[in-house]
Amino acid sequence: MAVEHDDWKPSASFSELRRRGELLRGIREYFHAEQVLEVETPMLSCAATVDPHIDSFSAEFCPVGTTVRQTVYLHTSPEFPMKRLLSAGSEDIYYLGRVFRNGEAGGRHNPEFTMLEWYRLGIDHHTLMDDVSSLLSSVTPFREVGRYSYQQLFEQHFGINPHTASDQALEKLVHEKVDASLQGLARNDWLDLLFSAVIEPELGGYENDQLEGVYVYDFPASMSALSRIMTDKSGQQVSARFELFINGVELANGYHELADGEEQDARFRNDQEARKSLGRPVYPYDQRMVDALKGGFPDCAGVAMGIDRLHMLMAQTRQIADVLAFDFHRA
Repeated sequence: MAVEHDDWKPSASFSELRRRGELLRGIREYFHAEQVLEVETPMLSCAATVDPHIDSFSAEFCPVGTTVRQTVYLHTSPEFPMKRLLSAGSEDIYYLGRVFRNGEAGGRHNPEFTMLEWYRLGIDHHTLMDDVSSLLSSVTPFREVGRYSYQQLFEQHFGINPHTASDQALEKLVHEKVDASLQGLARNDWLDLLFSAVIEPELGGYENDQLEGVYVYDFPASMSALSRIMTDKSGQQVSARFELFINGVELANGYHELADGEEQDARFRNDQEARKSLGRPVYPYDQRMVDALKGGFPDCAGVAMGIDRLHMLMAQTRQIADVLAFDFHRA
């Protein structure tokens, strides 16, 4: 196999690196004008993610002059320490920096990437969508072209209510629309397959050099993650969260944040059990964050946005290497 002798060079062009610098500056200028405080949070923690589908990098802390070995984890998101800051009395805050997720490298993914995460006090996820659109409009040609509930999209594409349809009906649709060979999946897996394979590619667009965004909200209650569960207009329990899609790419994930520490503790334990059943490493969760919620957490909404994905959409590329100075294969 031929050896690449020029792999010392950056993977992105300098025109894209300039675009990236301007994007980061524009984001900070937006939040400065909005009086949102930029914060730094620890990249190393004694706790890790327990999300069933995300893996953490681990390392060892070895105090000089001892034989102690303490396992620590690179953060996959700044969410937990940011929530501790909110519980301690901070105002609106944001984080813009690197996070780390163990897994695939190439295409749309890099093990280290840039995340923007911010929290606004006293609002819900619907008002936060307004804020997301305002930010994006300030840093790139962007316009919002629609907001749809999860149920609306399933009714439009499949003629079913995703909250009440039987598992058998969902499996039948997956066999018809996605892959006839799949068997024995959980309900959320059937829903995810239908959404990602059929609905997601049609969400948002790119027209006349402008990014067009579509928000999807009121996901099933079983997909609540760290969001509240609420009752919609029809009396159905749903997750108080949204996702933003541009040109078929998920860009942002926002929540009306769960404030119940006991409920969060139970969800973390359930996630650990899910990881165990999938044969994945079971990490310790952030008990300090749970304690912070129990101590009193303000009504707020928060959102995480992938800056590399935003840059890729602006550059009209599907290769993350095209927007990074050095992607993982050149790191």
